[in-house]
Amino acid sequence: MIEKLLQYTLTGFSAGSLYALVALGIVLIYRSTRVLNFAHGDIATLATFVSFSLLSHKYSFPVAFVVSLLVGAAVGIAFYFGVLVRAQRAGANLLGMVILTLGLALVIEGVVVWHWGAEPVSLPFPISDTKTYRVGPVVVSQLSIATMAAGLLGSLLLYLLVQKTRLGLAMRATSENVMAAQTLGIPTRMVLSVSWGVASALGVVAGIFLAPALLLDPFFMLDPFLKGFAAAVLGGLNSLPGAVVGALILGVAESLTGAYLSIQFKNTLAFLIIIVVLLLRPEGLLGKQFKERV
Repeated sequence: MIEKLLQYTLTGFSAGSLYALVALGIVLIYRSTRVLNFAHGDIATLATFVSFSLLSHKYSFPVAFVVSLLVGAAVGIAFYFGVLVRAQRAGANLLGMVILTLGLALVIEGVVVWHWGAEPVSLPFPISDTKTYRVGPVVVSQLSIATMAAGLLGSLLLYLLVQKTRLGLAMRATSENVMAAQTLGIPTRMVLSVSWGVASALGVVAGIFLAPALLLDPFFMLDPFLKGFAAAVLGGLNSLPGAVVGALILGVAESLTGAYLSIQFKNTLAFLIIIVVLLLRPEGLLGKQFKERV
């Protein structure tokens, strides 16, 4: 009984580590611009298909991985400068900018279907999901280890960027008060574009490590995006640590629910958690109420 519980918990941590990368990207953009990026999963999908093309043409995994990260970051930055900045100058409100992200999602879906087709494909991945290791009472696959390592490393690098660098200090200042940051001489447009690029790259990492466990199609990131969004709400939409905590809780809760209750109920759990959390603590587990400064 204990062994099964530990096994399902470990499985939940593996899924939660990827939800954390998605959630961190959502929170990073929301903290910076107050915009919910509904194209987050689709940017990751596009970059993962780029990785698929490179791996299919016998490029090495490190090359495909780096190029995919650059593609994802470039799309995020280009969208910010090419669309959102212009929309802000034209007087668009937050709802209008959220709708623009939905438009980007539809455009990317169309591009992916046009170029790669709608048929599911398998990503050539160098890490096996069938080779397993026994660690005490639990069995863990090579892919699960890599997944947890990717989630941990991505979260750690983001923490170091935000908390230990001058750029991170500028990102925190900009997220607190854009006008004050501009007064202090911080190039807020550049800082916000970096936030979009880093957030998109985090989503790409999640997409590349999710793809081997799923069939790759134009909509394969829809469910992980919704789970990442749920994790972000659970932890607090303005809290980066909250995004990680919420993702791990959601991943473990899903795994245990699927094991002990019903596999059909597993996908419903995330949204039930959102409802309960918003009723009891509207700002999330670690979030703080956002106050607009004037």
